[in-house]
Amino acid sequence: MIGADATPRLARGVRVQADRVRGGFNLLAPEHVLRINASSVAILTLCDGQRSLRQIVDGLAAEYAIDRSRVEGETIALLDDLIGRRMVET
Repeated sequence: MIGADATPRLARGVRVQADRVRGGFNLLAPEHVLRINASSVAILTLCDGQRSLRQIVDGLAAEYAIDRSRVEGETIALLDDLIGRRMVET
């Protein structure tokens, strides 16, 4: 599980891209495409390798006025999944 002080970033060759044909967003990686929702986009755009997980969660909770523990759980779940897929690094 990703730690609160980890500084996640998209792995090399991975990027978020708007899907102009179907709408929404995709997470593109070599030989992989994942459809992602707006919440995932909000999280991943903050994963720049500079901000810690704690800072990302605090920022999202404040910006969207959502309970911090809910944001933290969803953010950790997403990042742990993408780390397992080698799409996010810490």
